[in-house]
Amino acid sequence: MGMNIGQGDLTHEEWARLKPHLPKSGKRGGRWACHRRVINGILYRLRTGCHGGIYLRVSVHGKTVYERHRRWSADGTWDGIFAAVLADADAEGRIDWSMVSVDSTSCRAHQHAAGARRKLPRVPGKDARPGSTAPTRDSDAPGAA
Repeated sequence: MGMNIGQGDLTHEEWARLKPHLPKSGKRGGRWACHRRVINGILYRLRTGCHGGIYLRVSVHGKTVYERHRRWSADGTWDGIFAAVLADADAEGRIDWSMVSVDSTSCRAHQHAAGARRKLPRVPGKDARPGSTAPTRDSDAPGAA
């Protein structure tokens, strides 16, 4: 494959690590565009923020890049690739786990902490409190019919 490598594209070494973990091409609808060119298109799109159109440098149509990225995000392909590459790197001793830490500065609050209602909404015409003297429909209060 006589492919020119541009700045930000996958190197031959990176491609060799990713290739075994990618889905096989062409289940239905014909052959897929080359995974390497599409991934380079996805990387280009993420780097530049461009939307749609033709990626002239990687010779892949923008819709192909978008659809493949969306499909792989939805079906868990990216998660599987990440897990496999991480496992390979760990097995080869290329990860220094002493440098890994958990940062808890960003955490999701419970819905009640975000201003959600604390009481159930009051149903008009009914009062849930026992012994209440609030007027009801069958009372003698003015306006009761």
